[in-house]
Amino acid sequence: MKNMQKYEQLAITEVDAYLFGQGTHYEIYNKMGAHVGVKDGKEGVYFAVWAPAAREVYVIGEFNNWNAYGYDMKKISDGGIYDLFIPGAKAGDMYKFLIISQSGEALYKADPYANQAQLRPETASIVADLSGYEWKDSEWVEKKKTENHLKAPLSIYECHLGSWKKKDDGTEDGFYTYRELAPELAKYVSDMGYTHIELMGIAEYPYDGSWGYQVTGYYAPTARYGTPKDFMYFVDYMHEKGIGVILDWVPAHFPKDAHGLANFDGSCVYEYADPRKGEHPDWGTKVFDYSKNEVANFLIANGMFWVDKFHIDGLRVDAVASMLYLDYGRTEGNWVPNKYGDNGNLEAISFLKHFNSMLKKRFPQAITIAEESTAWPMVSGDPDNGECLGFTFKWNMGWMHDFLEYMKLDPYFRKFNHSKMTFSLMYAYSENFILVLSHDEVVHLKCSMLGKMPGDREDKFKNLKLAYAYMCGHPGKKLLFMGQEFGQWNEWSEKRALDWYLLEDESHTELKDFTKKCLKLNKNYPCLYATDYSSEGFRWINANDKDNSVLSFMRISPDGKKNLLFVLNFTPVERDSFRIGVPFKTKYKLVLGDNEADQKKTLTAVKGDCDGYPQSLLIDLHKYGIAVYEFNGDVSKVHATKI
Repeated sequence: MKNMQKYEQLAITEVDAYLFGQGTHYEIYNKMGAHVGVKDGKEGVYFAVWAPAAREVYVIGEFNNWNAYGYDMKKISDGGIYDLFIPGAKAGDMYKFLIISQSGEALYKADPYANQAQLRPETASIVADLSGYEWKDSEWVEKKKTENHLKAPLSIYECHLGSWKKKDDGTEDGFYTYRELAPELAKYVSDMGYTHIELMGIAEYPYDGSWGYQVTGYYAPTARYGTPKDFMYFVDYMHEKGIGVILDWVPAHFPKDAHGLANFDGSCVYEYADPRKGEHPDWGTKVFDYSKNEVANFLIANGMFWVDKFHIDGLRVDAVASMLYLDYGRTEGNWVPNKYGDNGNLEAISFLKHFNSMLKKRFPQAITIAEESTAWPMVSGDPDNGECLGFTFKWNMGWMHDFLEYMKLDPYFRKFNHSKMTFSLMYAYSENFILVLSHDEVVHLKCSMLGKMPGDREDKFKNLKLAYAYMCGHPGKKLLFMGQEFGQWNEWSEKRALDWYLLEDESHTELKDFTKKCLKLNKNYPCLYATDYSSEGFRWINANDKDNSVLSFMRISPDGKKNLLFVLNFTPVERDSFRIGVPFKTKYKLVLGDNEADQKKTLTAVKGDCDGYPQSLLIDLHKYGIAVYEFNGDVSKVHATKI
């Protein structure tokens, strides 16, 4: 019987039901949903679903010709769990739950815990057997369990699999499968120097235009690119090639599709009943009711499920701000204050703390990243600190906004907006930040990254290289959305592939190669990752040269070796023999430049007070010039006499 689990192992016990009701059954996915097994010597499938307000619940599917009669599920707990074992049902069979509400309405629902679903627009769940895949990444996982994520290199390639590349095979979608994508994507990402990929839209969703942020199948990898085991292969292959995999995760809201979680048993099961809490008016979606232990359990276990069953390395949690604030996207009088009269969602806060704390304990190899767009305090940090939400990292949306606003300016006006590039260092160590240039910045008429840059075609490329150089040197881990590395002209659309033909143009190839150099620096120089979250790892040379729009600073390694000096010219003005102060009278070796063939490979400091140091460098800066130098020395023992 192919080592199938016995019914006694699958069936939900009183202890299971109790823990689920308490919100602490972290492996509930091994019980709820559909699981192949054996009962009384007969192979079949065990089904379990939570529908607390239902009058009747049935399982219908291919195994019974979609006939409900005789396939009624038994209510096995006061909390509203129903189960049924169906002999003869098997992996690959399609099914749904037919739920009769208290008012007599018939609801045909996909399984919330299903591990596989039909390809849209079809909406049935599919019985999946997740056992049997032979993972080859044990060494990778064990290494990640002991890694200090804050002090390790982290550069993320944000990717939408369906539009990274497409097949020209006459099919409507042109999707590559997980297995087809794995080798090509791994080779590309590895060659570029990224450490991780972040995948949009993996949990099953019905509408392509939602990009995967309106989920109906939280426990099912999307069928667009293959089966669950195909996705296992994808992750395993990435790990084999040294690439971590992060998933976008959406515990903030869900859509109203008839087969989904909304109005699941004829009542508000997964969502808040009060529309002032349970509806996102801007998005047309439902909000999870975090006050219900079973709902919180569904989500917490879901995050763990992806790490447990698919060896995912991290979760980027979408729309955290919408979870934290009761008045998010709502007008005055259309939201409900908490018991203290404030706008914080106490239940969501508790949920996030619980999730981050338990994930770190159970799966220390996994990171969590908050897409949180406000100044909510202590988003990242120790999850066992009661005041902290406990995320590993937080997206730096403030830096992103100021940075892009500055880069978009005509260079003449940059001197009047100099603080936009320096202000982020005032709060850089208040959270464990990731610097992000995500998909959100290259859609909805915001222009592509290259399109945002000022000037003519040549200037646009120079400015974008300059932008990436500054991003490379700024404290914080890094994320770029696909296509930004080689300069997409078009905004991103999920409907078409990236414009890879652009790489036939020298300008785009040079930009890609430059981005690659920046990523390699981030990966190979400890000063750019080991001290990201320590103020001792960064020092301005001159933060205030607004008249010249030149920024100069150092990234400092823990051992004083292979420090980096950044000198960046944000104007189209050539500055010959530009003087900056430096901490040591030693050699400075060029490791990154805007045009390295025309730049001196080595500079030696000379006497001459500048920027508070007794010695200085004379640098020939090109227009939009980039000059990054490696040098050795314990900077902590040398202090400038003035700022």
